[in-house]
Amino acid sequence: MHSPQPTPLNLDRDVVVVGAGPAGLMAARRLSKAGVGVAVLEARDRVGGRTWSDTVDGAWLEIGGQWVSPDQSELLALLDELGMETYERYRDGDSVYISPDGTRTRYAGDRFPVGGKTADEMERLVQLLDALSAEIGATEPWAHPRARELDTISFHHWLRRQSDDEEACQNVGLFIAGGMLTKPAHAFSALQAVLMAASAGSFSHLVDEDFILDRRVVGGMQSVSEAMAAELGDDVHLSTPVRAVRWDEAGVTVVSDRVTVRARKVIMAVPPNLYTRVSYDPPLPRRQHQLHQHFSLGLVIKVHAVYETPFWREDGLSGTGFGAGELVQEVYDNTNHGDTRGTLVAFVSDEKADAAFALPALERRRRILESLASYLGDRALEPVVYHESDWGSEEWTRGAYAASFDLGGLTRYGADQRTPVGPIHWASSDLAAEGYQHVEGALRMGRATAEELLGEPAAPSRGDAP
Repeated sequence: MHSPQPTPLNLDRDVVVVGAGPAGLMAARRLSKAGVGVAVLEARDRVGGRTWSDTVDGAWLEIGGQWVSPDQSELLALLDELGMETYERYRDGDSVYISPDGTRTRYAGDRFPVGGKTADEMERLVQLLDALSAEIGATEPWAHPRARELDTISFHHWLRRQSDDEEACQNVGLFIAGGMLTKPAHAFSALQAVLMAASAGSFSHLVDEDFILDRRVVGGMQSVSEAMAAELGDDVHLSTPVRAVRWDEAGVTVVSDRVTVRARKVIMAVPPNLYTRVSYDPPLPRRQHQLHQHFSLGLVIKVHAVYETPFWREDGLSGTGFGAGELVQEVYDNTNHGDTRGTLVAFVSDEKADAAFALPALERRRRILESLASYLGDRALEPVVYHESDWGSEEWTRGAYAASFDLGGLTRYGADQRTPVGPIHWASSDLAAEGYQHVEGALRMGRATAEELLGEPAAPSRGDAP
């Protein structure tokens, strides 16, 4: 016999939020505290969106976003309000740099051990990008007089117009391409790179791993979303993908697998590549349809390798390594708070991830561990736990870390990416200025969207429909 299907739940609320990641939960939290009736609908069986902590083969891992930098004021304030603690990423000892010819060099400090000319060129390129970031800013980069010029040339080609030092161009490109947007540098514009830098305060911040990867949350970044969801209680509904948004002048009806909500407004707090997973009636305007097709997520494999001890520390290494030409372009000590075992986190991005995913799983693991060993020695070949975070195949994300525009897309569509459509509002880290593609940006977008709605004429909160 078939099990009876649960009776669909019908709710009346002021605002329905689609997505229980940091953006959606922050929006719902802010609205709820103001006395606005909310419902949060989440497709997954958990909250947290692109932050996720889980135990894999006995090892606790942060499968999604995890780091906190000193400029992330919204996140830091929320952590303080929730009574959560942070701890520093381990960074004592030497780092490792692997040059384009495969030479491995240990070094101290924040400068790659490259030749004098390359070092000078890297410094000059960083200064150029710092100046552009300060001039153009993160709020409306598409409105700057040089926007079209910078948005119609790839970051790869822009760098090489500025410098004929290939190693310098590769190294500087790494921090935006593989390190942040997780797309090849020829696939996005110089303006998109400037936005990424401006959103972090400067390009210098992005090349300083001790700044951008400063701290972690005790208990994991997902616990921030879990705490916000706990405050909202039964207003958060899991395992209920939204299928349709129907709207008119009177409001909106949001239909999901288990819950239907009638409300005044809806906040779509999901990555932009998922907007088209929902049917809209009436359809979205042409401008939104086009915008969404030019806004896509990148691809990265986040590799977790757990060892009985953090053996690299015995050799005076921090666990940090960089190599723009390597399969693993970045590696860091990711040992958990209070853990006696050692954990490394490594990243395989964009086209390198394409090539890695084309391999059988065991061969992919072997090559990735060999790449790790090229930084930290042969003991890296034998982890007790190995796990690959593959957000590209995750049904309700389909990429990582966040969405960016293709060439020319930022000037063509950037000004419209947050424009409401009737009662439909948009909120995610992908749309943020400061904190773009980080939890910080998600929280800022959630708060800003909630406050926009609170600034509109209020309506009384409604109870559940029978």
